[in-house]
Amino acid sequence: MALEDDFRDAVARSRSLPSQSPASLLTLYGLYKQATDGDATGPRPGMLDVRGRAKHDAWAGRAGQSRADAMKEYIETVDRLGGAAGGGA
Repeated sequence: MALEDDFRDAVARSRSLPSQSPASLLTLYGLYKQATDGDATGPRPGMLDVRGRAKHDAWAGRAGQSRADAMKEYIETVDRLGGAAGGGA
């Protein structure tokens, strides 16, 4: 499927993006997890696990978004953040 190929390409391109803000990285993380695993599962990490909690919240905030829509948004986000060298959707 073309969308899945474009998504895998965007994931590869995301590894060579210029430095990004924590908010951009969390957006990419949430979109990636939603695209690959669907809605968030498991309990929300505790207050002392700041990083785990932020990642879980970024993913859980995507609840209900289809995997295809998450893939499309991930591709668009990588393109916008400077990873458009590979083409894209």
